[in-house]
Order: sequence, then structure tokens, then C-alpha cells
Amino acid sequence: MASSVFLAGDENWWRQAVVYQVYPRSFKDSNGDGLGDVKGITSKVDYLADLGVDAIWLSPFYPSALADGGYDVADYRDVDPKLGTLADFDEMMAAYHKRGMRVFVDVVPNHSSDLHVWFQEALAAAPGSAARDRYIFRDGKGVNGELPPNDWPSHFGPSSWTRTTNADGTPGQWYLHLFAPEQPDFNWDNEEVIDDFKKTIRFWSDRGVDGFRIDVAHALKKDMSEPYPKIPGYDETHIPLDGSHHLFDRDDTIEIYRGWREVFNSYDPPRVAVAEAWVPTERRPRYSSPETLGQAFNFDLLITPWSAKKFKKSIEFNVDLAAKSGSSSTWVLSNHDVVRHASRYGLPQKANLEKWLLSDGEAPRLDRELGQQRARAAIMLLLALPGSTYIYQGEELGLFEVADLPGDALQDPMWLRDSGKRKGRDGCRVPLPWEKTGTSFGFGTGGAHLPMPGWFGDYSVAAEDSRADSTLNLYRSALELRKKSLTTESLEWVRSKGTVVHFARPNGWHSVTNFSHRSVRLPEGKVVLSSAPLVDGKLPGNSTVWLQK
Repeated sequence: MASSVFLAGDENWWRQAVVYQVYPRSFKDSNGDGLGDVKGITSKVDYLADLGVDAIWLSPFYPSALADGGYDVADYRDVDPKLGTLADFDEMMAAYHKRGMRVFVDVVPNHSSDLHVWFQEALAAAPGSAARDRYIFRDGKGVNGELPPNDWPSHFGPSSWTRTTNADGTPGQWYLHLFAPEQPDFNWDNEEVIDDFKKTIRFWSDRGVDGFRIDVAHALKKDMSEPYPKIPGYDETHIPLDGSHHLFDRDDTIEIYRGWREVFNSYDPPRVAVAEAWVPTERRPRYSSPETLGQAFNFDLLITPWSAKKFKKSIEFNVDLAAKSGSSSTWVLSNHDVVRHASRYGLPQKANLEKWLLSDGEAPRLDRELGQQRARAAIMLLLALPGSTYIYQGEELGLFEVADLPGDALQDPMWLRDSGKRKGRDGCRVPLPWEKTGTSFGFGTGGAHLPMPGWFGDYSVAAEDSRADSTLNLYRSALELRKKSLTTESLEWVRSKGTVVHFARPNGWHSVTNFSHRSVRLPEGKVVLSSAPLVDGKLPGNSTVWLQK
């Protein structure tokens, strides 16, 4: 097995780390079957080491029927045979550790796949049995139980309940799934569930895994007592601040993570974790405290418009919020669930992204040049901030959302289950282009599981590698300079025009971002990196510069 001994002693490595998210099935295909795999990830260790990231985070690579991009897990302690073996995983771990990079893996504790051995046992067992108690089964309403227990919707629409069929073919009970029917929710009041996930954490930690990203971390504990309330929506604006929601952010969920923290701390260095917790910001520190998971995603910039005032406000708020829990903030521009930020920044501020995707990216028209300018400026701003930065694969190439995927190619349950009302997330999950040409631009020899557009060749690693002004080389330069410049987790705001965000870090490092379309005069200092060429000594619009004073 791989080992993290070479990194022992540095318990705070995560606080200002740059973590690169790998979506395994779309990263690199090593065997030509159209799916990215573990050996493909291993083959690109030099690429990611040269990029300069501190760690990688692997989205689920577990056995899965892919009802939800791998987030329907059939076995939490194995590798999907289509993606490799545990031996391949150990080899990958060793390769990344050898190059000084840590590895995060995704843990999906809210639900399993319906193919999980426990759920198959539950289907075969009688109502009220121990096997069914690991999940959330309920009798239906109506004369013969033909109606679901309540009207709660699924994230993927329409209902969060699916009825089972008994062994004799008659209709049976209903089970809860906040996501797809293939993703039944666990019952976290069951001690067997609690113990088994601790076993999973130990399994991967023993293989050398350094950290864990916790999927839907706020949704484990549920109040299933009747009468069932009306639940208007599943976003954080509908979650109360007192922990009383029936499904999300309940106070007793935190007790689960206190138990996980004991497991994390039994390793040297302690394993780390970051929560995906879509909760009111006031509640986020509960997930990121040293007694629980240690860090929680700050998704605010995913929905923050391109505005100096709003960016500064978000930064100030989140730096202060992280300090309250003893954590460090996380900065994110894109991930596997949202439209890529190079596209978001190239659309009108109030554009409806769902409608834009449904129009195949035609209405409104995307301004690629503007989106690219802002995306380059944004990453330099983020990398200058105290805290950790999470990069989503392909953003270092300046990739845009593939908005015109045909309906028959889409795989996202949002599209498949919601009657075509939402196109879903496949546009940001299209495989990476490594070469300028070829049927899959170097992703693999057997095509790709999602169509790759012709323009991908111009944004491939091969195309950008030798261009000094490419987005890829901007990321490389910024990450190298960041490592040389980082010290304490502090920043000082510098007074500036209303369209400029200017702050200083220790060691005389200044970051200046011009959110306007007009050039602005530069402060004094030596220019060490700029997201765009300076114009007559001025910083052009939609650009960031780093200065050394």
C-alpha cells in the first residue's frame, strides 16, 4: 500500500493548499474504452506536478452504474472495474506522493447506489427488518399505499420516493431518495451505518489517502416523524438557522463528524476533510471546526457577479467566517456541478444559465474573449488570497462550457428525470483535450463518453504548452509565484477605486484586480505577473496584476 509517512509532521499543509479536482471518467483514458481511468490519472502525474498543485481530489471512482456520474456508489471500498483496480489505485497514490502531492477522495455518505449489497438485502427483506433499517423505508398513503408518504421533491425531480415491489410481485413500501431513485438515502440513526463509514474512512486512510471531500455533508440526519412538513425547496435559503429542518443541516449531523474527527486524528499527520455543505453561511463554521471536518467549501463566488464591490464583500465575509471556526477559507470558481466560469463571465450578468444551456449556448451569445479575460483575472485574484484554492480540471486551459451537447448524448439525471427542463451538468464534464487533433484530442484511443467539440483542439494541453501567453502557462506561473510568496494567512486591504480590488499579503505581495472595462493606473511596485499585457503602463480592464513592493 501507499504511504503518507514522507509527509508526516506537516499538519497544516491544507490551510493554503491548491487542490486540483479530477473527474476521473473525463480526465485521461489509458485503455481506449472511452472512459477516463486510474491509470490515466497516474499517467498525468508529471503534468500536475509541473502545473504546481499541492494535492488532487478524485471525484468518485468506486463501482457504480453511473446513474449520477459515479455519486451512486455500489461499493465504498473498491475501484470500479471499468476504471481499474485497487492495485492501480495504490500505484497512483505512490506516484503522486513521490512527487510531493497529496490525494483527496470523495466520500458519499448521504446515499448509496441501489446496487449496494445492503440495499439489495433491504429489498429482499421484510418491512421492519434490520436490513431495511439501514435505509429509510415507509408505508405509502392512500387506501392501498399507492401514494408516496409525502410530497417531498427530489433534487432531480419529481418525487423523492420510489415504491418497491415485493417478492410475489405485489407493490411494497416506498424508500426515500433525495436524488435519483438509484440513490437510496441511508438512515443515519442506524449504528451499523455510522460504524461502516468509519470503516470506509480507515480503509482509504490506511492506503495513504490524505484527505476526504464529503458529498452533501449537511444532509445525513433526518427527522422522519409525522406529520411531514411542506418543504419548499432544497437550497440554503430555505434552511432555518436553528437546526430544525427535517432533511438538512440538523444539529445532530455534526455529532457524526465529531466521531469521524477521532478517526482522522488517529493518523499522523491527521487526515483532513472538506465539507460540501450548502447551508446558510452562519452555519458553515459548524462543519469546518477542528472538532468536526476542519474545512467547508465556500461556494459564494460561484454565484457572485463580476463586480469589485461584491467580490470584496464576499472575500471579507469568508475570511472572517473561516477565522471564527479556526479554519481557512476555500476559494472555488468552478467544479463538476456548475457552468464553467469562463462561460459565466462571458455572459450578461443576469443571464439565466439554465435557459442558455437549453438554447445550446446561442441565446444570449457568449463573449469568449471577455469570459477568458475575466477568468484569468479571477484565478490570479483567488490564488493571492489566504486560504486554499480548488481548481477544476480544464479551467487551467481556459475551457468553456460545452453548451451544445445533443440531447441523446446527455447523461445527467437532471436532464433524464426532469422532462428536459434542465440540461444538467454534462457540459462541464466533457473529457479533457490533451492533443491538438484526433477523435478525442488525446483523451484516449477509443473516443470519449461525451462528445468533444472541434474547438477543443485550440484549448488542448499541446496547443497551450508552448504558447507563453496561454492560460495554462499563466496558471503555472501563478502557482509557482504563490508558493514562493505565501506566509501567514492574513491580508490587508489597500484603498482603491470602486472598480478595483487591491490587497496586500505579507512579504510585500500586492494583488490588484480591475473589474471595469477601462484601464487604470498601477500602484507603485515591481510587476511580477499580469493576467493580460499592460497598456502604456496601465492595468487594462478585467485584469489582475501582482506587484512586489
